[in-house]
Amino acid sequence: MPIDLRSDTVTQPTPAMREAMFSAPLGDDVLGDDPTVNALEAKAAALFGMEAALFCASGTMTNQLAIRTHTRPGDDVICDYLSHVYQYEGGGISVNALASVSLIHGQRGKITPDLIQEYIYNPADSHKPISRLVVLENTVNKGGGCYYTVPEIAAIRKVCDENGLILHLDGARLFNALIETGEPTVAYGQLFDSISICLSKGLGCPVGSLLLGKADFIRQARRYRKLMGGGWRQAGFLAAAGIYALDHHIDRLKQDHSRARKIGAMLERLPEVEEILPIDTNIVIFRLPETILAADYVASLATKGIRSITFGKHLVRFVTHLDFTDEMVTEMGTILNRHVA
Repeated sequence: MPIDLRSDTVTQPTPAMREAMFSAPLGDDVLGDDPTVNALEAKAAALFGMEAALFCASGTMTNQLAIRTHTRPGDDVICDYLSHVYQYEGGGISVNALASVSLIHGQRGKITPDLIQEYIYNPADSHKPISRLVVLENTVNKGGGCYYTVPEIAAIRKVCDENGLILHLDGARLFNALIETGEPTVAYGQLFDSISICLSKGLGCPVGSLLLGKADFIRQARRYRKLMGGGWRQAGFLAAAGIYALDHHIDRLKQDHSRARKIGAMLERLPEVEEILPIDTNIVIFRLPETILAADYVASLATKGIRSITFGKHLVRFVTHLDFTDEMVTEMGTILNRHVA
């Protein structure tokens, strides 16, 4: 069986999660009467102290719904250039929201209040778009799983309030950050106007993400979800997996982080590894010398039973998850020590 570290989206539902899925009561979510979907949305909203939630097929959908709902055509969205909403969502900001983007070059994908202030346009200048929305990502995928803390976000919230800006969180791996900081979920509900959380990454669900916010915001987002073809019917099967994950799969994220650091220790001993980004959560990114292409290295690893992805011409990424075990860590160490370069 290959060791699959391409992403934490490759996990399979656990037996207990499958049991919860198959025993879930069902209805029609578009008609608003799927009891399991409704329970998941209420549970997630309460967890963050927010008014309402919307269950969607993916984190890309929840992010794009948030941006579409918060902005008007011609508005400007401020985010780091490494952000998932810019790098990996198919140009959705321009297609769905008809908005422009101001890209900040922060530190490992994290931006600061001072940097945001520099990118806020003068609303009286008709040559410029209206700065409307700031998007943060926590943890930062292309930043190697680094994360914001609540005090850092509070400082950004202050700048947003002073300039009339809306603040959205792409929290695809938010629980990975929270398990490291120990900060309460309700603190995030107080700081952000909207939050996207993914259930199919670290939490191990087969499908699904949630968008959280005020009730009026979620009502409008639900309308846009329908417009995008995102309404679904007996979705309670999938919602039940989300409920199970929120109840049982958050604390275990510590194991993923520990195993990621063990991989980092292995990589430090390999002559072909030039640099390893700091390992803060469950993402390991490392740099190869210019003489080795990441695509060739990844292909070589695959022949030896380790699946990974390229993250640049000379960058490789591993992501740990609930299906990556201690036994696999040991096996991986044996494989890596054979110098696959």
